[in-house]
Amino acid sequence: MNEAIKRISDRVGLPRLIISLLFFSICVMALILKLPASSLISDVIRRFGMFGILALAMIPSIQCGTGPNFALPLGIVCGLFAMTITIQFGLTSLIWGNGFWASVIIAIPFAALAGWIYGMMLNKIKGSEMLVATYTGFSIVSFMCIIWVVIPFKNPEMAWPIGKGLRVTFALDKSFAYFLNNFLMIKIGEIIIPTGLLLFFFGTCLAVWVFLRSKIGVALRAAGDNPKFAQASGIDVDKCRIIGTVLSNVLGAIGIIVYAQSFGFVQLYLAPLYMAFPAVAAVLIGGASAKKAKISHAILGVFLFQGLLTVALPVANQIFSEGNLSEVLRMIVQNGIILYAITKVGGAD
Repeated sequence: MNEAIKRISDRVGLPRLIISLLFFSICVMALILKLPASSLISDVIRRFGMFGILALAMIPSIQCGTGPNFALPLGIVCGLFAMTITIQFGLTSLIWGNGFWASVIIAIPFAALAGWIYGMMLNKIKGSEMLVATYTGFSIVSFMCIIWVVIPFKNPEMAWPIGKGLRVTFALDKSFAYFLNNFLMIKIGEIIIPTGLLLFFFGTCLAVWVFLRSKIGVALRAAGDNPKFAQASGIDVDKCRIIGTVLSNVLGAIGIIVYAQSFGFVQLYLAPLYMAFPAVAAVLIGGASAKKAKISHAILGVFLFQGLLTVALPVANQIFSEGNLSEVLRMIVQNGIILYAITKVGGAD
């Protein structure tokens, strides 16, 4: 019996097995408590689409050998900056999408440049990427807190009415709020399927899949799997690490724009500080490790992780009327999975 359980655990992965069982049990509890199933299903689908690209951003960084991108806030602030530029200069009506596509186009070069600089830094500190990444993410968020205060943007949609700087949170209802969610939206009974949001996520997955099977993508994966062999084969390992970091950063910038349009608001200042952790946890739950990752891991992991959090909140509120048990559960699951993955890195090697 123990051997059978061990084989299942090794094949499926312990984090994925635990989260799957926990998600199933919470769904059963939701049915027993007679919570609105259609609302929960709609919310799970929406959160799956809005958070998917942020988790997908982990795949290139892991495959190129730099590990989970805990510096995801670096890409996120590029996306946030692009959205503020779009609104400030009235670019919301130039391109179809009320500013969504303009924000994406503006964000890409900023994120690529930041990723290139960050990638060069990672090449200088090989072996300590995850530690340095965390500090990099925290540092850029703190630096941008200063920028959001002193930046001379005056658009009333996002600037403080009195004083200088941008508000902590501002709405996108006059620009591209819910643009992807409403595009080709399908309603089945009470269940709402944001078709455009899902198409954009899966389209991005397809684009990354195609890139990783190109000549550059194969070299990138080879450099991450076995750097010494790749270098002996004539592959520039440092260049591949930079390319993977740039791609991860660009996906982070695009991901936060998708997230913001689905949320309906933009959150500045300290909001991006911990956004890397749920993205890392999601791909690890999906079956990835700190050294191996596939796009399917991001897709499955986001569904399990966001589904668990979505259903756990109303279930916990029904069972425990006081306290914030759902948030405690989220932190335990999220950080526990990351800790488990880090212990599997094999630091002695």
